[in-house]
Amino acid sequence: MRKPLLLWPLLLSYLLLSGCSPQSEQSAYLYEQKKLEGQAIGTTYTIIYLDGDKPLEPTQLEQEFNVLLNNANQSMSTYHRNSEISAFNRLLSAEPMNASPTLLKVVQEGIRLNEMTDGALDITLKPLSAIWGFGPDKKPHTIPSQSAIEAVLAKTGVDKLTLTTTTIAKSVPDLELDLNTIGKGFLVDETAQLLERHNITNYMVEIGGEMRTKGHNGRGTPWRIGVVNPTGGVPKAQRAVYPGNNGIATSGDYYQYFEENGVRYSHILDPSTGKPIGHKLASVTVFHPSSMTADGLATAIMVMGAEKGLALAKKHNLAIYLIIRDGDKFVSKMSPAFEPYLDADKVAKMM
Repeated sequence: MRKPLLLWPLLLSYLLLSGCSPQSEQSAYLYEQKKLEGQAIGTTYTIIYLDGDKPLEPTQLEQEFNVLLNNANQSMSTYHRNSEISAFNRLLSAEPMNASPTLLKVVQEGIRLNEMTDGALDITLKPLSAIWGFGPDKKPHTIPSQSAIEAVLAKTGVDKLTLTTTTIAKSVPDLELDLNTIGKGFLVDETAQLLERHNITNYMVEIGGEMRTKGHNGRGTPWRIGVVNPTGGVPKAQRAVYPGNNGIATSGDYYQYFEENGVRYSHILDPSTGKPIGHKLASVTVFHPSSMTADGLATAIMVMGAEKGLALAKKHNLAIYLIIRDGDKFVSKMSPAFEPYLDADKVAKMM
């Protein structure tokens, strides 16, 4: 099993080494960039920004960012026994449970995306992930029987959830939520909003590979990132793109998997079959104003496959970039809405 980086920010990789760069390279920056980086929610994060009207030091940003982290963990972390989602998952009752605005917002988006993608994104698959060996307990990988799969599927589905403005309830006692497919994107959006409350409008936020960019970098040009070639090993950018003012998310079947008897089983599960996906789509990158939405759509399109994913993108004018296996090679396809993001000049005019 391996876990390569999903997105490799080209400019970010340069900036991480900028302290060792020659003075002539550093002087290429027209504006001072500030950076905060560290570890959170089991992954890494990097925030790069240009000050707004008033200076914001990374130490102050870190304090405010930690508040967001604590709120997200208290609401959505399945690794914290005292979190809201853990309490809901333990609840063996159809009685409504009081829920925070954060939890309700993310669950509501999960339900909306489930409807939009004809069920391809399902935030109730936690028990299914567990029997395939991809759950937080990290049990040994075994191939579950068809009867075991069907028994678990009977306890999943967003149609079994009921939300009000203050509560959440489930009609099946064993139903469990897992918001990993959109949770990081939500935290990216919250971080972007934090920066904008400080009148910062030029930034790049990256948390565990999910990103959001706005405005320009220290050189005064649109942010540039690279979509990784999904071959594993040292990350290599297959194509440089300019996301503009968007959230960015990538999902790939190379992120986590196991092999048994020569068959590769991805951690991405198809809610319609209860089994790992088996098509040739290797990764999908989605640009959307909301990183949370991009996060969920990336997973959903990985479930749907290339043909259905492109059809969904055209129907909803989504900007998506696909990398597809073709024998021992990879080919790329993109939706019409993605094409402008290949050109920095076009992106600059869009912002």
